[in-house]
Amino acid sequence: MASEGEKDMVVRTGALEIDVPRSIGYFGGIAGAVAVGLLEPPLGLFIAAIPFIKMMTHPRSPNPLRFVSLLAEGAAQPVGSSGQGTIRLAGQADE
Repeated sequence: MASEGEKDMVVRTGALEIDVPRSIGYFGGIAGAVAVGLLEPPLGLFIAAIPFIKMMTHPRSPNPLRFVSLLAEGAAQPVGSSGQGTIRLAGQADE
């Protein structure tokens, strides 16, 4: 969840909260790294999917979906999946 001073930089769209500055930095950084050849496109896509993978681990998700997303989140640990979320379900706190 954003701190008090950052709440005006978070956009809520339905059940999603999007931290605009962090999202631009996160996805823009990935796009830039792919554009200059530092990352191959499949790896860039996997890294870009991490916030969405983390959303699928929500306790209200069906168990099979949670199981697969927890596997993917574990696989994403080496590329920083433990960082603060840029996109999350509304009301979902970062672990």
